Amino acid sequence: MAPGPLAQVLRQLPTVEDKNFLTAAIPFADAGVYQIAEDCALVQSVDFFTPIVDDPRTFGRIAAANALSDIYAMGGKPLTVMNLVGFPACLEQDILGEFLLGGAEKVQEAGAVVVGGHTVEDDEPKFGLAVTGLVDPQKLVTTAGAKPGDVLVLTKPLGSGILATALKGEVIKEEQMSEAIRDMETLNKSASEVMLKVGVNACTDITGFGLLGHALELAEASQIGIEIEAAALHIYPQVMDLAAIGLVPVGSYRNREHYMPKVVNREQVEVEIVDILADPQTSGGLLMSVSANRLAELTAQLETAGCNAFHIGRVVDDHAGQMSVT
Repeated sequence: MAPGPLAQVLRQLPTVEDKNFLTAAIPFADAGVYQIAEDCALVQSVDFFTPIVDDPRTFGRIAAANALSDIYAMGGKPLTVMNLVGFPACLEQDILGEFLLGGAEKVQEAGAVVVGGHTVEDDEPKFGLAVTGLVDPQKLVTTAGAKPGDVLVLTKPLGSGILATALKGEVIKEEQMSEAIRDMETLNKSASEVMLKVGVNACTDITGFGLLGHALELAEASQIGIEIEAAALHIYPQVMDLAAIGLVPVGSYRNREHYMPKVVNREQVEVEIVDILADPQTSGGLLMSVSANRLAELTAQLETAGCNAFHIGRVVDDHAGQMSVT
């Protein structure tokens, strides 16, 4: 679902009545899930966007990791992908080849297969994937299971949108955001596998709506409240300085307009923290809601798997569907 006017348009689409369409009744599901057997369901998603870094193969890897993330957020395993490409006739075909090679590297790492795709001529290059995966319906992880007393764990730092904006504005060079690029290229595969092994109550991945939007969607889907600890947020180097001089993505303003009214203490939240919360992420981390008695195990398993485990807040039983920032 999208914020603002588009959400109203999408609500006008016909309601699907099909008992196998498992996510029809799950608000803000990260992917569509359709059951095909008692122990097997298809999990499907699609995403594509314009380049956010200069190197075309790096962009291909980031775009693929981003598209695969929705499958991992629901506990699924990617199976097949199809490439989606928009490409200007004026650019060299070698650039397109680098997009596809970078994407193929990540698809292979995910254990999935590229089975085809479609390319159209466009004024601006775009690349992404349509992904189909498999998931056991009994092990499906959604946005709707968070419980009061849970701890919120995030697996990647924040600020990639602000860094990408600074790169486009030629304020920084690509090597100055190497840590963020490395994380954006990193699949959420290992984090998802740990999530399934340990057991969490809810999960979503942090992408275009920022931590602000995706956490609030989880709160609304689960009908609980969320408390975020500002001091616990992990932020990429230079991000706060860049935000201070106004290098904030356009999408951040849309996120603020739509989601900040649902922050109960919004008047007390520092402007810099709002910038971080609303920053649209590309191929961001998984936000997991885990029972407090499983937190230590989840943290240890994530760290063993080479993933971050930032404890950024908690789930509470008041102000359902809303957030507070302390």
